[in-house]
Amino acid sequence: MISRTFLRPSLAILLAALFSITGCGSARRGEPITPSPPMTAPTLVRGEEIFVKRCHQCHPGGEAGLGPALNNKPLPGWMIRFQVRHGLGAMPAFSEKEIGDRELDDLVAYLKALR
Repeated sequence: MISRTFLRPSLAILLAALFSITGCGSARRGEPITPSPPMTAPTLVRGEEIFVKRCHQCHPGGEAGLGPALNNKPLPGWMIRFQVRHGLGAMPAFSEKEIGDRELDDLVAYLKALR
């Protein structure tokens, strides 16, 4: 049976490798086929507000700055949530007090709409 002391570091290494692989290159290969959706839905408006307050400093407009670009990575929602809650590399972790669960859902929806 695998001990917990072995499993936890192994999981961290696996997640770090996964994040580094998805961080390489761009998922975009050309111009979008369809126009960007309007950012008028209440969820997207709230998500944009949270992004400007918490993320824009390092990821200006979703592009690369201090942190990598976010608008060209096809990450699933659960991975975005994990990154926000736990941080990785230079990115800090954001607790539920800083970004609530509903706010995090809105932020994830906004990041997906940026793509």
